[in-house]
Amino acid sequence: MLRQISRDVRVNLKDRLREVRDVIRQSRHDSDSDASVVREATSHLPPFPGKGIEGLLSHAASAVDEALSIAESLVPHDRPAKIDGTTVKSLGTYFPDGNQDRQSNAERLFRRDMYYLARVALAGLKVDNARVHEADFAAVHAAMRKRHAGLLAAMTQESDPAGRPPAIAAVCAALLVECLSHRPIRFSEETVAAAGGERSLDIRCLAPLVLACGLATKGGDYAPEPDMLEIAILAADVRQDRIVDASGKAAPVDELTPVFATLLAHLP
Repeated sequence: MLRQISRDVRVNLKDRLREVRDVIRQSRHDSDSDASVVREATSHLPPFPGKGIEGLLSHAASAVDEALSIAESLVPHDRPAKIDGTTVKSLGTYFPDGNQDRQSNAERLFRRDMYYLARVALAGLKVDNARVHEADFAAVHAAMRKRHAGLLAAMTQESDPAGRPPAIAAVCAALLVECLSHRPIRFSEETVAAAGGERSLDIRCLAPLVLACGLATKGGDYAPEPDMLEIAILAADVRQDRIVDASGKAAPVDELTPVFATLLAHLP
């Protein structure tokens, strides 16, 4: 129990520190961030007295950011050696059978990979000023284990080649539903307004991650391709309206399963 609490505290602390780092980077004197973004990030702070204080603080932010970058380069951290389509693991790797240690290692791998893949997807989709929370991906993993254990077991135990793709699609559907529920990616108000709503933007950024996991699972022993995440982004974009519609139904997992089954069947 104490081990679980300690892990949760570490993950949440990491998310908070990343948010602070984002604010510092947006406040640099040489930052090309939109001024409105900086105002939003610091809106809870009292106004600075006197002229020129903002300039001094922006230069101080630059110095702090550079110091943090140097410190970060000297401290070993758990980051994939390469972040692209080859980073994605199969659903069986993220949700394996086994003891508590194996489950904990899989949860750590899932939230780490999803964090970095989400950052890559956001860059590919040109979605700026979004914040990705590992703690919410950890909550997604726990919810999958708790609420969709039957789907995970069916996927693992399915040996019939014809029955395996539908089983993978069902897990993908459940995974997207949990991602939409816990919202591990948070957007600025301006980004949401420009995209036409949170649900549509969430799906645009999260569906490719889920689809990439499904493709890695479908591939079995074959090594994933570097451009697999790009393929997932393009394919999910084509089915964006259908995914949005299915996710809003009374039984979203049932509605989303055939959508993912079609995508998995037609993608390499």
